[in-house]
Amino acid sequence: MSQDTLYLLKECASGIQMGISTIENVEENVEDESMALLLKDSKEEHERLFGETKTLLDHMDAETPEPNLFAKGMAKAKSEFVLVMDDDKKIADLIVDGCNMGVKSVHKYMNQYPNADEQTKKIARRLVNIEERLSVDLRNYL
Repeated sequence: MSQDTLYLLKECASGIQMGISTIENVEENVEDESMALLLKDSKEEHERLFGETKTLLDHMDAETPEPNLFAKGMAKAKSEFVLVMDDDKKIADLIVDGCNMGVKSVHKYMNQYPNADEQTKKIARRLVNIEERLSVDLRNYL
């Protein structure tokens, strides 16, 4: 196992957890049923991918990292600010921005850790696909 594999896998785990956390911060405040379903489905996809990622990290005897505390705190604060307005458009905007940041981060890490194994690269690409699809789907609510 290369260090690139471990590092990319840890970054993916952290990003997946950030996505789950963000959705959880807003999901109960979404009024539109179809938007709520999109978020629920995406959260479930994130959770499945996190399970796979955690299993691989466990096989490597590596700890599963938590998302960066500062980033997680800022996302929670922004979510709470948006929720005060209780507006699906604002929630969609928040999630789309988060997805776009996630896609950018995962691509950065894939470039930073090019020697990661194929299984880990596949997880990274799946995470990008989940985030991109949610971003596109939520644009209808902006």
